[in-house]
Amino acid sequence: MSSDLQQIRIGLTDSHPCSYLKERQERVAVALDPKMHSASSYEVLLANGFRRSGDTIYKPHCDHCQSCQALRVSLPDFVPSKSQKRLLAKSRHLTWQLKETLDEDWFDLYSRYIIARHHQGSMYPPKKNEFAQFSRCNWLNTQYLHLYDGERLIAVAVTDILSNSASAFYTFFDPDIDLSLGTLAVLLQITYCQHAGKQWLYLGYQIDECPAMNYKVRFARHQRLVNQRWQG
Repeated sequence: MSSDLQQIRIGLTDSHPCSYLKERQERVAVALDPKMHSASSYEVLLANGFRRSGDTIYKPHCDHCQSCQALRVSLPDFVPSKSQKRLLAKSRHLTWQLKETLDEDWFDLYSRYIIARHHQGSMYPPKKNEFAQFSRCNWLNTQYLHLYDGERLIAVAVTDILSNSASAFYTFFDPDIDLSLGTLAVLLQITYCQHAGKQWLYLGYQIDECPAMNYKVRFARHQRLVNQRWQG
């Protein structure tokens, strides 16, 4: 960890069943210092493998597992793959906009997504207040990338905007549309970040043993945080 973070206070949660890997236990380290709850400090923490949930800043700290690796895309070096280029071509009829608030009809889309894709997860059953507590942050510039087919909302990507980077926080989309909308949302976040002159887009944690996460490694060029060093 960088020298300016050496003295921050960390609290550890109790171990509990892992959300991603069956038969494993997980726990997280939580940054306790209020001074870390600012956009500039959080950007440093992101570069050291932390993420947020609501206002809480955390990092995996499991006793017997190191499968979670922070992953970020180097935006100046990003080159879309052939399949990503095909997806962008298929999606030319769609429009997108970054907004400070969610559209009024967001919850219907979110509910359908959770019920279809995550009915066994912690976000089920879908609730407006729980999503608000999970996604909002009082000290960050959080924007909502809205994706439309005509006037119909088909995806939302919650995005934290920082001075030199952005963080892809959470995405939900129409589960009935035959397009890789999760991948498309990342491609649109990359497009925004490149136009804004950002260096990095953080995609959260990569777990190679979790098939649902493997789309992240298809964004090149990317780096992983391994033993507190970015590699790739």
